[in-house]
Amino acid sequence: MLDHIGFPVADFAVSKTFYQAALAPLGIAVMMEVSAEETGGHSHAGFGSEGKPFFWISSGGMLGGRMHVAFAAQDRRTVDAFHATALAAGGRDNGAPGLRPHYHPYYYGAFILDPDGHNIEAVCHRPE
Repeated sequence: MLDHIGFPVADFAVSKTFYQAALAPLGIAVMMEVSAEETGGHSHAGFGSEGKPFFWISSGGMLGGRMHVAFAAQDRRTVDAFHATALAAGGRDNGAPGLRPHYHPYYYGAFILDPDGHNIEAVCHRPE
């Protein structure tokens, strides 16, 4: 099952304003923002409902940008197995398995770049 998806936009402020308006009738709003200082790269805005962001935009820009897809994992061992298996299959490391407390205290994820450079993640939200 997909946990969330995200992609870079050319103008972060303009796109954020657009999606805030366009998604409001669907009951979807900004649930979380992560600054460039927190990520060491780009700013992100997570839109969602019921307290869960599932659609993300980032300030990465359109040219050379990459898609981000996160798959929900049952537990942290599954996240670890995803990372190891994806590396063995030819993926490139983009973030070893571990806690990402700047998202929330139990966010345990791992990131791989696929052969085309897309950022593929497995994430577990359980406190294990």
